[in-house]
Amino acid sequence: MSSHRQSRKRRYITWGAVGVAVAAGAGIAAQTSMAATTWPAQKTYTGRAFDTCAAPSAAAMKAWNTGFYGAAAVYVGGKNRGCAQPNLTASWVKTVSALGWKLIPLYVGAQPPCQTGSSPEKISASTAASLGASDAADAVAKASALGMRTGSAIYLDMESYDVTNTSCNDAVLTYVRAFDKGLRAKTYRAGYYGFTSSSAKAIATAKDKTDLPGNLWYALWDKQNTTTADWPWGSTQFTGHSRAHQYMVNSKESRGGYTITVDRDAWDAPVAITG
Repeated sequence: MSSHRQSRKRRYITWGAVGVAVAAGAGIAAQTSMAATTWPAQKTYTGRAFDTCAAPSAAAMKAWNTGFYGAAAVYVGGKNRGCAQPNLTASWVKTVSALGWKLIPLYVGAQPPCQTGSSPEKISASTAASLGASDAADAVAKASALGMRTGSAIYLDMESYDVTNTSCNDAVLTYVRAFDKGLRAKTYRAGYYGFTSSSAKAIATAKDKTDLPGNLWYALWDKQNTTTADWPWGSTQFTGHSRAHQYMVNSKESRGGYTITVDRDAWDAPVAITG
């Protein structure tokens, strides 16, 4: 996600090289399909959000609370997370939530086996299911420790890869299914960040939708603040407040004396439940 996991140059090169039911409104239903579980009501945010590598200070978040953005994505964990998070604590979450910010938990888990370059944690065919389960448990533990309660959505960050590589794609889908099952077993909603040309496409076009995420955050850097006008798949997919769109990257912006380089997102999907 921009330089948050890979260098910006590398992200552009990689991008260029390469369970949700489809009934209307099924995005939310897919998150609450475990009959024995009582799910908290979904907390939905609709508006403009930003993501940046390291969570800004509480003072910066206060200065940026101008109404232009209403939500911020934060990297709660994952062995492939690119930045230290000195500000991201339970106290910070409580403080910025009290200011009115909505928070979007993002987890940078294992990456595809066919992805070029090195990652501290990579998927393989033999480890995909076990890694997905263990990463889900870690993601829930990290989010919970920050005060993000059950019913929150956690978004799995999957960077771009060659989806035409069948064995690689199968391993990724196995990992994602195990991750999502692990989240839902703990009553957390499953979300997913990926590229329309690869990692998001793999989810949206998978024939078997079993245990795939119900909320899709797609990267398409066309500078359109929308989750509908440029939606590249079927109109009945990921409806019912289940879409987000990363539409601009590397935007250097200043508010209240604080300058931060962010990626911009159009948001219409679940966020963390805090407080």
